[in-house]
Amino acid sequence: MRAEVDRLSSIRFIREVDYPTWLANVVMVRKPRKGWRMCVDYTNLNRACPKDSFPLPRIDQLVDATVGHALLSFMDAYSGYNQIFMHPEDQAHTSFITDRGLYCYKVVPFGLKNAGATYQRLVNHHFAPLIGNTMEVYVDDMLVKSRTADQHIPNLFAMFTILK
Repeated sequence: MRAEVDRLSSIRFIREVDYPTWLANVVMVRKPRKGWRMCVDYTNLNRACPKDSFPLPRIDQLVDATVGHALLSFMDAYSGYNQIFMHPEDQAHTSFITDRGLYCYKVVPFGLKNAGATYQRLVNHHFAPLIGNTMEVYVDDMLVKSRTADQHIPNLFAMFTILK
């Protein structure tokens, strides 16, 4: 746990906090191959939050949308939810306890009830001109599609231009 707290702190995903109104426990979960994963149990916080009903795309429709495209490039956004900053007033709600102190997230952590809907809303907004045409997005998984090889580099360029 200490190594993960040090890592998250060094990349400025978390900060120390005093007197939080919410406090979650950390659960260490064994990874399938090697090592441990630090998970914060936001069960109580999630119960108190209203559900964001923003729709996630249906996988079958995304698969159908690739028919007739000769080239497909799949991308996975690095650290998905952690790319979205928490509002400063909401950061303390993500507080968790460790043997070295109390910390909270400055970015959206994995495990929050509405993280998926928030992320989907964000990517839908940013990639709106491309979705359904040259791109499909499911939360942090992105697909750039092209009917011909000549179209693929410009389609990728359009997506990367929005990403930067």
